[in-house]
This record gives sequence, C-alpha cells and structure tokens, in this order.
Amino acid sequence: MSRLPQNLQATVFMILACAIFAAMSGLIRHISHSVPALEIVFFRNVFGLMALLPWFLRNGFGAMKTKRIGLYAVRGVVGSGTMCFWFLGVSLVPLAEATALSFTAPLFATILAIFFLGENVGLRRWTATLIGFAGAMIILRPAVSTVEPGTVMVIASAALMACASILMKKLMATESPAQAVAWGGIIMVPMTLIPALFVWIWPSPESLLWLLLLGTIATMANLCFTRAISLSDLTAVLPYDFTRLPFAALIGYLAFSQVPDFWTWVGAAVIFSSTVYIYWRESKLKRKDKALIAAAVGTSPAVDVSGDIEAVVARAERGDKP
Repeated sequence: MSRLPQNLQATVFMILACAIFAAMSGLIRHISHSVPALEIVFFRNVFGLMALLPWFLRNGFGAMKTKRIGLYAVRGVVGSGTMCFWFLGVSLVPLAEATALSFTAPLFATILAIFFLGENVGLRRWTATLIGFAGAMIILRPAVSTVEPGTVMVIASAALMACASILMKKLMATESPAQAVAWGGIIMVPMTLIPALFVWIWPSPESLLWLLLLGTIATMANLCFTRAISLSDLTAVLPYDFTRLPFAALIGYLAFSQVPDFWTWVGAAVIFSSTVYIYWRESKLKRKDKALIAAAVGTSPAVDVSGDIEAVVARAERGDKP
C-alpha cells in the first residue's frame, strides 16, 4: 500500500471501510435473530473497548486526563442512543434501505451546526439540504406506504449521529482522537448495559463468537475510515461512502434475500449528491477563509493559522506573528 499514491491509498481504505461497515450491518441483522438488538449494542461496546487495551497499556491512564468530562458524558448519552436506534432499525429494515437513509446524517448536521456552532448557512446549502430530505421522502414514499417503526429508528439514528458529530467537533478543540474514543467506550459500556438488562438473554457460545467478530470488525472499520481521512481531504474520499449501498444491497440479497426497489436507489442518489455538495461547499468556504486570514497576516495560505478570523486579524494589527 505504501507504494501507491497517497490519494489512491485513501480511496482503498475508504472503500474497505465501507465494505466492513456493510458487513457489520449484516452481522447485526444475523445476530438479532438470537440476541436482542439492545444487548448487541452492549457487547459491541464491550469488545470495542477491549480493542483499546493496547493503547491503555502503551500510554497509561494518565493519557485520559481531561477537563471536559461533562461534554464526554453528553456525547456518551447521544452515542448510546445512536447505536441503540441503528441496531434496532437494522434488525427490522432491509439493509439497503437503512443504509440509504443513513446518508441523511450530514443533512441533520447542517441544521444542528446553526444552533450549536453558530455557523451561517447560505441559500445554496439550504437548497442542498432540502433536496437531500426530498431524497429521503422518495425512499419512504409516505403517501403510498406506511412508515414502519424500524424506518423511524434509522432516521432517529441519523439525527443523533449528526448530534454526536457536532459534540465530537467541540471535543476535538482540546482532546486527542484516541482519548475521545477511549472515553466514549468507557462511558457507553455502562450506559448501554442499562437498556440491555431489560431484554437480557445469555448468548450461546456461537452467538458470543458472532458478537466478538462484530466488535472486532467494528474496530477495523473505524481504523480504515480514520486512515482514509488522514491520507486525504474528507471531500476527496466522501464520494466513495456511496459504496456502502451496493455492498449492503449485495449482503442483503445473498444473506437475507432482500432486493432493494428502484426508488431506494433513486432516493439514495439524491441524498448522497446533496451531501457531497454540502461538504464541497464547506471545503470551498474554508479555503476562502484561510486565504483571507493569510492576506491579513501576510503569510502563505499553506501556513496553518489557528483561531478565528477576527482574532488573527487583531493579532496582525498589533504586529504579532501567528
């Protein structure tokens, strides 16, 4: 892999992550026949936390020091809700349809960013967001079909996923990614145990092996995704996220005889197109802001300038260097 161009490496890792995420959804569907979905969530977090043991052994518990435990707790609640709704939804909704509806998460994030991050959303992004939700309506077709509880759970999961991304963005201002993942696991294990106890049944040895596999490949998927976005811009790898849909459709067909209808593909394409445009638009605005900051302080746009525009310009007026 190291001999390949960096952008190609990112593409390979992103497509691999999408394939593994689709396999995860198939495993959740399979295991839910013998283990309740809420209990699967708990075991997924347990085995996911176990995968972090090498990190704990290498860095020690001192690396967990933080002053933002309250925000971690809120994110733990939101993250637990995201998983619970997603696992319940996938156990009830065809894999391709659930995957298609999950593409609405960035659309919810656009709306939430206005209230929690104070971002200004222009006409173009609003239009793209509304088009994305129109794509969701194409899949659901509420006028001609009954919206099932599982579908509502998938959409709720997408909305909570957007909330979790907003909270993560706030945490990344002071925390490291590994620290955030570790705290997430520590908080979500006891949180997801509570709902699991209401439906608890002891897994058979075979089910326990499936759960171990689920936790393991979940870690693999997250590592591949993290590697992909570390090698290239998110806007460059995001279009490949659409490959989750054909992977999920293939797994659904081979394992569960599920065949997605024509409107699922159409709606997914509409949602995903609007999502890609939103990310492209955000990337373009960030480059423009960076150029404005560079012009204000007399540096190259390639130089990383921390802080918001007003703060950087104020430092430039005082004659300070960034």
